[in-house]
Amino acid sequence: MISVSCILALGLFSSAVGTKFHEGDNFSGLRRLQRGLGGDEERRSPEKSELSKRSAGLNEQTCTALRGVESTLHNSTHSFTFKVRTMGSLSLAWVGDGSGVLLVLTTFQVPLFMMRFGQSNLYRSEDYGKTFKDVTHLINHTFIQSEFGIAISPDDSGKVMLTGDVSEIGGFKLFRSQDFGVTFDPTDLPFEPLIQMLYNPGDCNVLLTLSITLDLWLSEDFGATWRKIHDGVCLVRWGPKNSIYFTTNYNASCSDKGMLELRKTADYGRRFQTIATRVYSFVLGGRFVFASIMTGTGTERMIHVSVDGGEVWNMAQLPTVNHEQFYSILAANQDMIFMHVDNPGDSGGGTIYVSDDRGAVFSKSLERHLYTSVGSDTDFTAITSLRGVYMTSVLTEDGAMETVITFDQGAKWQTLRRPQNSHCDTDTSTNRPNRCRLHIHASYSTAMKMNVPMLPLSQPSAVGLILAHGSVGDAESALSPDVYVSDDGGYSWLLALRGPHHYAILDSGGLLVAVEHTNSPVNQIKFSTDEGQCWHTYNFTSDPLHFSGMDSEPGSRSMNVSLWGYRNDFSKWVVITIDVRKLLTRDCTEGDYVQWLAHSTDPSGSNDGCVLGYKETFLRPRKDSVCWNGREYAVTTKLSPCTCTMDDYHCDFGYHRPENSSECTEQEEMKGHPLQFCLNGTTEQLQTSGYRKIPGDRCEGGFQPDRKETDLRRMCTSNALYPNSLTENSSPNAAVIVMVVIAMLLTSAVAGVWLVKKYVCGGRFLVHRYSVMREHVEADKIEGVDDVDAHYMETGKAQYNEDSDQDLLE
Repeated sequence: MISVSCILALGLFSSAVGTKFHEGDNFSGLRRLQRGLGGDEERRSPEKSELSKRSAGLNEQTCTALRGVESTLHNSTHSFTFKVRTMGSLSLAWVGDGSGVLLVLTTFQVPLFMMRFGQSNLYRSEDYGKTFKDVTHLINHTFIQSEFGIAISPDDSGKVMLTGDVSEIGGFKLFRSQDFGVTFDPTDLPFEPLIQMLYNPGDCNVLLTLSITLDLWLSEDFGATWRKIHDGVCLVRWGPKNSIYFTTNYNASCSDKGMLELRKTADYGRRFQTIATRVYSFVLGGRFVFASIMTGTGTERMIHVSVDGGEVWNMAQLPTVNHEQFYSILAANQDMIFMHVDNPGDSGGGTIYVSDDRGAVFSKSLERHLYTSVGSDTDFTAITSLRGVYMTSVLTEDGAMETVITFDQGAKWQTLRRPQNSHCDTDTSTNRPNRCRLHIHASYSTAMKMNVPMLPLSQPSAVGLILAHGSVGDAESALSPDVYVSDDGGYSWLLALRGPHHYAILDSGGLLVAVEHTNSPVNQIKFSTDEGQCWHTYNFTSDPLHFSGMDSEPGSRSMNVSLWGYRNDFSKWVVITIDVRKLLTRDCTEGDYVQWLAHSTDPSGSNDGCVLGYKETFLRPRKDSVCWNGREYAVTTKLSPCTCTMDDYHCDFGYHRPENSSECTEQEEMKGHPLQFCLNGTTEQLQTSGYRKIPGDRCEGGFQPDRKETDLRRMCTSNALYPNSLTENSSPNAAVIVMVVIAMLLTSAVAGVWLVKKYVCGGRFLVHRYSVMREHVEADKIEGVDDVDAHYMETGKAQYNEDSDQDLLE
């Protein structure tokens, strides 16, 4: 399990107090949870216990109250008040998996003329945040800059780093711990860091960072010693197998994009290879490397893809765009890529394309996809609790927003079913038959400052479970969304809680907890033991607090939840930690689990549950089993192969599925034109009946459409397809040979090249953006894409790399 760092910051204003609760995997990205912080130092009032004897859910008449909740949790509720006042900042980091160790760093600094004065305090808990000990002396009372925070290794080995600012005596110090924060070793840094230290995912003793002079530094002994391996570095990423990718400009100008080199080292900086020139930006995703390459004079550029670490590049076969449009990678895993292509004009939408397993040939997946060019926000969400499931928003013909979902990695999309227990007044006088559909609120809603405190939440250990804010029907419901729950991966939904809430998944889905999102002080937490059907309440304090955020150990296996807030005097940060383990009075046994067939929509059909070529049967807890899954709980699944049908195929290049149709039809703009695309530097001709198997699909036999790719032996137009022309080792003779060959083929290939440029390979890639997709496993990070430190990320919601086009970033 990957550790998570959480950053909380509180601002005090004259009319109101607000805060942002940020969470990210080390430096990979910060998630926005809104409101202020506070706490509780007093025990719960027993006379309030009647509130816990009734259900807080919407199915109150059919729910059975849990007895003794107040007395059970009374002795399991703990509080702690931190010394820092609310105008400071507070960072949290869980160290290890199941260790119970939580570090909290409080920082208070005041700018004064050209200098900054600050103070830091470090606290450590060994019991999941129930009690804390001030261990500031372990870092010699050194000021720790809040932008560096706490860097936790992703291998759960107990490694921790803090970057201390001792510039008043000359320099920076690194405080290193390899024993879960029990002790720290100080090390003087030979440079001033620009970003937080980057752990090598394959070996957490190896670290990377950039200095403020854009030098790239590396340590192979967990920060004890450092050596400079390159200068003039603009952006750096860890790649697979200890490789390092970075862009550089020897003019020392990272703003001169389009003139950068993309370099790679596989031996920690002892040897380098230039794998691309004329680079505007790059990103790693799954097994793919993406680069935006300048294609000639002016500002034209094109996206190129490599599946072998940059040795061979292919142009991504996507529709052409003009300077007012953009591209955005929505998701990338080991099998395929979801790519958004913006529509012409300021439409606020575009089309989602899905790739083949080479990341080069794309086909249309979803039209009218909502993605604003101004706010750079999209609702595209990966559902991690069930394979192949993604949700997003589209614009309807009349301009309304609508949530759609795919269960097969973008082969087909459909609207959400309306929850049976939701209410929607149907106005027969209006011509809006779909007005009562469920709409899920995600990043776009938070960008529009709607009352949506949390994004959709799912976890791999809680099979099929999704929590999300949604609305059905009129505008009033959208202004104050309710909490909806799905227990089958998004096929069906249940209205669970009225109004916006903060929520969390505990015990691998065996327990859900929620706190109301309100401007008023709160003293009540809600919990459910049956996946959101029934909710019960517990008053955790007799002195209500201004609630800011809720936190639990990453991975959804914990049984401790911490509530952060402050009281009316706004004086101190306080945390209240509730151990809810005693609510589940027994361990789950074999009889508490039942077999569940995922993606089952027609139990009478022979292919029921067949998605991506196989059936998947899970053992899941019964909803009426109030028991503890435990930290060692592992999802049990049985796989069964399926016969291939049309559902196992994406529409091939040049084809798409019209709405409410399962058949692939040829795109209008491609009719009458040869289906040709660039691959490995030559033009390929595609002969297809319109279908290609979804990457990762495991079906056998059955429907097997004809598909053939023929090399036409015509060279494509982009020099970037030839790795030798991109590397620094290219010889002049090789360049001459390439130019002669191009000249010889130019006359005979002009017609084919014109078609390729016009319909497939060409186009003006004036504006292109990479977005980092959220993964709800612990910390909103990209699915299969390397983490990016906070210096290069925009905080909140969807994350965006700073190496993308500046005019499209907030």
